[in-house]
Amino acid sequence: MSKDKVVKTDEEWREQLTPEQYRVVRQKGTERPFTGRLYYLQRKGTYRCVACGNELFSSETKFDAGCGWPSFWEPISEEKVDRELDTGHGMVRAEVVCERCGAHLGHVFEDGPEPTGLRYCINSVSLRFVGEDGQEIEG
Repeated sequence: MSKDKVVKTDEEWREQLTPEQYRVVRQKGTERPFTGRLYYLQRKGTYRCVACGNELFSSETKFDAGCGWPSFWEPISEEKVDRELDTGHGMVRAEVVCERCGAHLGHVFEDGPEPTGLRYCINSVSLRFVGEDGQEIEG
């Protein structure tokens, strides 16, 4: 295990996160489409994991996929996220989790724009945006 890994008890996560954040990032839930605060955000900055602060996505790779969740065509670094097989809800998908703390972020699909052709469809509530001016906004 990397020295940067964040490991907490279920009780510690419940104390740190709001009930909705906990439901999504620790219980692999999904927020309703078009409801997240960061879906419509069009500012320059960095999107971080709401649970551990890991830098995940840049505003430079965010695009409007029209799906109801913030979408990105690549993470800041492939080492920042892990992919896991998700066979829930009668589908086979690639789940995206934070490499540092294991938080459920969303899913990645192969229907995104160039140059990667990928669409990282991420729950707004699993993210914290940090603008270039230092202002923070939780999804």
